[in-house]
Amino acid sequence: MTKILMDTDPGIDDAAALALAINNPEVDLELVTTVAGNVTVDKTTINALKIINFFGKGNEIPVAAGAEQPLIKPFEDAARIHGASGMRGYDFVGDLPKPLPETAVQAMHRVIMASDEPMTLVATGSYTNVALLFSEYPEVKSKLTRIIAMGGTLGRGNMTSAAEFNVFTDPDAAKIMYQSGVPIVMVGLDVTMKALVTPETLAEIETMNRSGKMLHDLITSDGDQSEAGVSIHDANTIFYLLHPEFMTTKKLWIDIQTEGPANGETVADIRGAYHDGKTNAEVCVDIDAEAFNEWFKAEVQNMK
Repeated sequence: MTKILMDTDPGIDDAAALALAINNPEVDLELVTTVAGNVTVDKTTINALKIINFFGKGNEIPVAAGAEQPLIKPFEDAARIHGASGMRGYDFVGDLPKPLPETAVQAMHRVIMASDEPMTLVATGSYTNVALLFSEYPEVKSKLTRIIAMGGTLGRGNMTSAAEFNVFTDPDAAKIMYQSGVPIVMVGLDVTMKALVTPETLAEIETMNRSGKMLHDLITSDGDQSEAGVSIHDANTIFYLLHPEFMTTKKLWIDIQTEGPANGETVADIRGAYHDGKTNAEVCVDIDAEAFNEWFKAEVQNMK
Protein backbone atom coordinates (compact mmCIF):
# COMPACT_ATOMS: atom_id res chain seq x y z
CA MET A 1 0.00 0.00 0.00
CA THR A 2 1.25 3.45 -0.95
CA LYS A 3 0.76 6.30 1.50
CA ILE A 4 -0.19 9.51 -0.29
CA LEU A 5 -1.50 12.97 0.32
CA MET A 6 -3.38 14.84 -2.40
CA ASP A 7 -3.21 18.56 -3.03
CA THR A 8 -6.13 19.37 -5.27
CA ASP A 9 -8.61 21.91 -6.62
CA PRO A 10 -11.88 20.05 -7.41
CA GLY A 11 -12.86 20.47 -10.31
CA ILE A 12 -14.49 17.60 -12.16
CA ASP A 13 -11.30 15.75 -13.07
CA ASP A 14 -9.93 16.24 -9.53
CA ALA A 15 -13.15 14.70 -8.21
CA ALA A 16 -12.53 11.64 -10.37
CA ALA A 17 -8.92 11.40 -9.14
CA LEU A 18 -10.09 11.65 -5.53
CA ALA A 19 -12.71 8.95 -6.08
CA LEU A 20 -10.08 6.64 -7.53
CA ALA A 21 -7.62 7.26 -4.69
CA ILE A 22 -10.24 6.86 -1.98
CA ASN A 23 -11.51 3.53 -3.24
CA ASN A 24 -8.39 1.69 -4.38
CA PRO A 25 -7.18 -0.73 -1.68
CA GLU A 26 -3.55 -0.20 -2.70
CA VAL A 27 -3.73 3.51 -1.86
CA ASP A 28 -3.68 4.93 1.67
CA LEU A 29 -4.94 8.51 1.33
CA GLU A 30 -3.81 10.24 4.52
CA LEU A 31 -4.74 13.86 3.81
CA VAL A 32 -6.43 16.04 1.22
CA THR A 33 -5.46 19.69 0.90
CA THR A 34 -7.16 22.23 -1.31
CA VAL A 35 -6.01 25.23 -3.29
CA ALA A 36 -7.51 27.93 -5.49
CA GLY A 37 -7.48 26.74 -9.08
CA ASN A 38 -10.48 25.50 -11.01
CA VAL A 39 -12.57 27.65 -8.66
CA THR A 40 -11.89 29.59 -5.46
CA VAL A 41 -10.49 27.70 -2.49
CA ASP A 42 -13.70 27.89 -0.45
CA LYS A 43 -15.43 26.00 -3.28
CA THR A 44 -12.62 23.52 -3.90
CA THR A 45 -12.66 22.70 -0.17
CA ILE A 46 -16.42 22.08 -0.19
CA ASN A 47 -16.05 19.94 -3.30
CA ALA A 48 -13.32 17.79 -1.75
CA LEU A 49 -15.51 17.29 1.30
CA LYS A 50 -18.46 16.33 -0.93
CA ILE A 51 -16.49 13.59 -2.66
CA ILE A 52 -15.03 12.23 0.57
CA ASN A 53 -18.43 12.32 2.24
CA PHE A 54 -20.06 10.60 -0.76
CA PHE A 55 -17.87 7.57 -0.11
CA GLY A 56 -18.53 7.59 3.64
CA LYS A 57 -15.00 8.65 4.55
CA GLY A 58 -15.82 11.99 6.17
CA ASN A 59 -14.44 10.88 9.53
CA GLU A 60 -11.40 9.13 8.09
CA ILE A 61 -9.82 11.39 5.48
CA PRO A 62 -9.16 14.95 6.74
CA VAL A 63 -9.31 18.00 4.51
CA ALA A 64 -7.36 21.23 5.03
CA ALA A 65 -7.97 24.42 3.05
CA GLY A 66 -4.98 26.12 1.50
CA ALA A 67 -3.91 29.09 -0.58
CA GLU A 68 -6.60 31.51 -1.74
CA GLN A 69 -4.50 32.94 -4.57
CA PRO A 70 -1.25 32.33 -6.44
CA LEU A 71 2.04 33.58 -5.05
CA ILE A 72 2.32 36.55 -7.44
CA LYS A 73 0.17 36.18 -10.54
CA PRO A 74 -3.50 37.32 -10.42
CA PHE A 75 -5.91 34.43 -9.92
CA GLU A 76 -7.85 33.15 -12.94
CA ASP A 77 -10.24 30.22 -12.46
CA ALA A 78 -11.67 27.62 -14.86
CA ALA A 79 -15.35 27.95 -13.97
CA ARG A 80 -16.11 28.05 -17.68
CA ILE A 81 -15.11 24.37 -17.80
CA HIS A 82 -16.25 23.10 -14.40
CA GLY A 83 -19.22 25.36 -13.66
CA ALA A 84 -19.60 28.04 -11.02
CA SER A 85 -19.47 25.51 -8.18
CA GLY A 86 -16.52 23.67 -9.70
CA MET A 87 -18.44 20.38 -9.82
CA ARG A 88 -21.59 20.90 -11.80
CA GLY A 89 -23.63 17.94 -12.97
CA TYR A 90 -24.46 16.11 -9.74
CA ASP A 91 -26.36 17.10 -6.59
CA PHE A 92 -24.60 15.82 -3.49
CA VAL A 93 -26.75 15.35 -0.40
CA GLY A 94 -25.99 15.13 3.30
CA ASP A 95 -24.25 17.29 5.85
CA LEU A 96 -20.57 17.79 5.19
CA PRO A 97 -17.77 17.27 7.71
CA LYS A 98 -15.71 20.29 8.67
CA PRO A 99 -12.24 20.98 7.30
CA LEU A 100 -9.32 20.94 9.69
CA PRO A 101 -8.71 24.12 11.69
CA GLU A 102 -5.11 24.25 10.48
CA THR A 103 -3.97 25.45 7.08
CA ALA A 104 -3.07 23.12 4.25
CA VAL A 105 0.63 23.82 4.70
CA GLN A 106 0.46 23.15 8.44
CA ALA A 107 -1.46 19.92 7.90
CA MET A 108 0.88 18.73 5.15
CA HIS A 109 3.90 19.38 7.34
CA ARG A 110 2.37 17.57 10.32
CA VAL A 111 1.26 14.50 8.34
CA ILE A 112 4.47 14.15 6.33
CA MET A 113 6.76 14.49 9.35
CA ALA A 114 4.64 12.11 11.46
CA SER A 115 4.63 9.39 8.83
CA ASP A 116 6.63 6.26 9.63
CA GLU A 117 7.56 5.96 5.96
CA PRO A 118 8.19 8.39 3.10
CA MET A 119 5.05 9.57 1.36
CA THR A 120 4.02 10.36 -2.20
CA LEU A 121 2.49 13.77 -2.87
CA VAL A 122 -0.10 13.76 -5.65
CA ALA A 123 -0.64 17.33 -6.89
CA THR A 124 -3.61 17.88 -9.19
CA GLY A 125 -4.14 21.63 -8.80
CA SER A 126 -1.91 24.67 -8.95
CA TYR A 127 1.21 24.15 -6.87
CA THR A 128 0.86 27.11 -4.50
CA ASN A 129 0.51 24.98 -1.36
CA VAL A 130 3.47 22.85 -2.39
CA ALA A 131 5.67 25.89 -2.93
CA LEU A 132 4.66 27.38 0.41
CA LEU A 133 5.30 24.04 2.14
CA PHE A 134 8.81 23.76 0.72
CA SER A 135 9.56 27.39 1.52
CA GLU A 136 8.34 27.23 5.12
CA TYR A 137 9.27 23.64 5.97
CA PRO A 138 12.14 22.49 3.72
CA GLU A 139 12.70 19.49 6.00
CA VAL A 140 9.68 17.75 4.47
CA LYS A 141 11.52 17.23 1.18
CA SER A 142 13.54 14.33 2.57
CA LYS A 143 10.30 12.65 3.70
CA LEU A 144 8.75 12.60 0.23
CA THR A 145 9.57 9.82 -2.20
CA ARG A 146 8.25 11.85 -5.12
CA ILE A 147 5.61 14.22 -6.43
CA ILE A 148 3.20 12.98 -9.08
CA ALA A 149 1.99 16.24 -10.57
CA MET A 150 -0.70 16.77 -13.17
CA GLY A 151 0.37 19.75 -15.20
CA GLY A 152 2.58 21.06 -17.93
CA THR A 153 3.06 20.09 -21.54
CA LEU A 154 5.88 19.50 -24.00
CA GLY A 155 3.58 20.57 -26.80
CA ARG A 156 0.60 22.86 -27.04
CA GLY A 157 -1.01 24.34 -23.93
CA ASN A 158 -4.67 24.69 -23.02
CA MET A 159 -4.57 28.19 -21.51
CA THR A 160 -2.26 29.73 -24.08
CA SER A 161 -0.49 28.09 -26.97
CA ALA A 162 2.39 27.54 -24.55
CA ALA A 163 0.92 26.94 -21.09
CA GLU A 164 -1.16 24.26 -19.37
CA PHE A 165 -3.72 25.38 -16.75
CA ASN A 166 -2.19 24.15 -13.46
CA VAL A 167 1.22 25.64 -14.23
CA PHE A 168 -0.29 28.78 -15.78
CA THR A 169 -2.36 29.39 -12.62
CA ASP A 170 0.77 29.78 -10.48
CA PRO A 171 3.98 29.55 -12.50
CA ASP A 172 6.07 30.96 -9.66
CA ALA A 173 4.95 28.09 -7.43
CA ALA A 174 5.66 25.59 -10.21
CA LYS A 175 9.19 26.98 -10.50
CA ILE A 176 9.78 26.47 -6.78
CA MET A 177 8.45 22.90 -6.98
CA TYR A 178 10.58 21.95 -9.99
CA GLN A 179 13.68 23.43 -8.36
CA SER A 180 13.02 21.68 -5.02
CA GLY A 181 15.13 18.58 -5.64
CA VAL A 182 12.20 16.27 -4.87
CA PRO A 183 11.72 13.69 -7.65
CA ILE A 184 8.82 14.75 -9.88
CA VAL A 185 6.68 12.79 -12.31
CA MET A 186 5.11 15.26 -14.74
CA VAL A 187 1.76 13.96 -15.95
CA GLY A 188 0.94 16.60 -18.51
CA LEU A 189 -1.25 17.23 -21.52
CA ASP A 190 1.01 15.02 -23.63
CA VAL A 191 -0.74 12.02 -22.06
CA THR A 192 -3.95 13.39 -20.55
CA MET A 193 -5.21 14.60 -23.92
CA LYS A 194 -4.70 11.10 -25.33
CA ALA A 195 -6.37 9.18 -22.49
CA LEU A 196 -9.90 10.33 -23.22
CA VAL A 197 -12.73 8.66 -21.35
CA THR A 198 -14.72 7.45 -24.31
CA PRO A 199 -18.50 7.71 -24.78
CA GLU A 200 -18.63 3.92 -24.53
CA THR A 201 -16.87 3.99 -21.15
CA LEU A 202 -19.19 6.71 -19.89
CA ALA A 203 -22.26 4.74 -20.98
CA GLU A 204 -20.99 1.67 -19.13
CA ILE A 205 -20.19 3.39 -15.83
CA GLU A 206 -23.52 5.23 -15.75
CA THR A 207 -25.39 2.03 -14.92
CA MET A 208 -22.73 0.25 -12.86
CA ASN A 209 -23.54 1.64 -9.40
CA ARG A 210 -24.19 4.92 -7.59
CA SER A 211 -20.52 5.90 -7.92
CA GLY A 212 -20.59 5.30 -11.64
CA LYS A 213 -23.72 7.41 -11.97
CA MET A 214 -22.12 10.24 -9.99
CA LEU A 215 -18.91 10.17 -12.02
CA HIS A 216 -20.82 9.90 -15.29
CA ASP A 217 -22.91 12.95 -14.44
CA LEU A 218 -19.87 15.00 -13.43
CA ILE A 219 -17.72 14.02 -16.39
CA THR A 220 -20.45 14.58 -18.97
CA SER A 221 -20.90 18.08 -17.52
CA ASP A 222 -17.28 18.96 -18.29
CA GLY A 223 -17.14 21.97 -20.57
CA ASP A 224 -14.16 20.67 -22.52
CA GLN A 225 -15.08 17.54 -24.43
CA SER A 226 -15.44 16.21 -27.94
CA GLU A 227 -17.14 13.40 -29.80
CA ALA A 228 -14.08 11.26 -29.04
CA GLY A 229 -14.53 11.65 -25.28
CA VAL A 230 -13.52 13.67 -22.24
CA SER A 231 -10.08 14.18 -20.76
CA ILE A 232 -10.20 13.68 -16.99
CA HIS A 233 -6.65 14.96 -16.66
CA ASP A 234 -6.11 14.45 -12.94
CA ALA A 235 -7.20 10.81 -12.92
CA ASN A 236 -4.03 10.08 -14.86
CA THR A 237 -1.97 10.71 -11.73
CA ILE A 238 -3.63 7.80 -9.94
CA PHE A 239 -3.31 5.66 -13.07
CA TYR A 240 0.42 6.37 -13.12
CA LEU A 241 0.72 5.73 -9.37
CA LEU A 242 -0.77 2.25 -9.77
CA HIS A 243 0.18 1.33 -13.34
CA PRO A 244 3.28 3.17 -14.56
CA GLU A 245 3.81 0.37 -17.06
CA PHE A 246 1.08 1.85 -19.25
CA MET A 247 2.90 5.16 -19.64
CA THR A 248 6.08 5.98 -21.51
CA THR A 249 8.33 8.46 -19.71
CA LYS A 250 11.46 10.42 -20.46
CA LYS A 251 13.89 11.98 -17.99
CA LEU A 252 14.18 15.71 -18.72
CA TRP A 253 15.05 19.00 -17.08
CA ILE A 254 11.96 21.21 -16.88
CA ASP A 255 12.20 24.99 -16.51
CA ILE A 256 9.15 27.19 -15.88
CA GLN A 257 8.53 30.50 -17.62
CA THR A 258 7.25 33.06 -15.10
CA GLU A 259 6.75 36.17 -17.21
CA GLY A 260 5.87 37.42 -20.66
CA PRO A 261 3.55 35.87 -23.24
CA ALA A 262 4.93 32.37 -22.50
CA ASN A 263 4.13 32.69 -18.78
CA GLY A 264 3.42 29.21 -17.40
CA GLU A 265 5.21 27.31 -20.16
CA THR A 266 7.08 24.15 -19.15
CA VAL A 267 10.31 24.24 -21.16
CA ALA A 268 12.12 20.92 -21.50
CA ASP A 269 15.85 20.68 -22.14
CA ILE A 270 15.24 17.95 -24.73
CA ARG A 271 18.88 17.85 -25.87
CA GLY A 272 20.31 17.81 -22.36
CA ALA A 273 22.38 20.77 -23.43
CA TYR A 274 21.74 23.39 -20.77
CA HIS A 275 21.89 21.68 -17.37
CA ASP A 276 25.05 19.56 -17.63
CA GLY A 277 22.97 16.53 -18.48
CA LYS A 278 20.99 16.76 -15.22
CA THR A 279 17.23 16.10 -15.07
CA ASN A 280 14.58 17.12 -12.56
CA ALA A 281 11.51 15.27 -13.82
CA GLU A 282 10.24 12.00 -15.22
CA VAL A 283 7.97 13.32 -17.97
CA CYS A 284 5.09 11.19 -19.25
CA VAL A 285 5.16 11.36 -23.05
CA ASP A 286 2.79 8.57 -24.11
CA ILE A 287 -0.02 6.43 -22.68
CA ASP A 288 -2.04 3.33 -23.49
CA ALA A 289 -5.44 5.00 -23.77
CA GLU A 290 -7.30 1.70 -24.11
CA ALA A 291 -5.69 0.37 -20.93
CA PHE A 292 -6.65 3.60 -19.16
CA ASN A 293 -10.31 3.18 -20.13
CA GLU A 294 -10.36 -0.48 -19.08
CA TRP A 295 -8.72 0.36 -15.77
CA PHE A 296 -11.12 3.24 -15.14
CA LYS A 297 -14.15 1.01 -15.72
CA ALA A 298 -12.74 -1.69 -13.44
CA GLU A 299 -12.06 0.85 -10.68
CA VAL A 300 -15.59 2.25 -10.89
CA GLN A 301 -17.04 -1.26 -10.89
CA ASN A 302 -15.36 -1.88 -7.54
CA MET A 303 -16.77 1.30 -5.98
CA LYS A 304 -20.02 1.31 -4.02
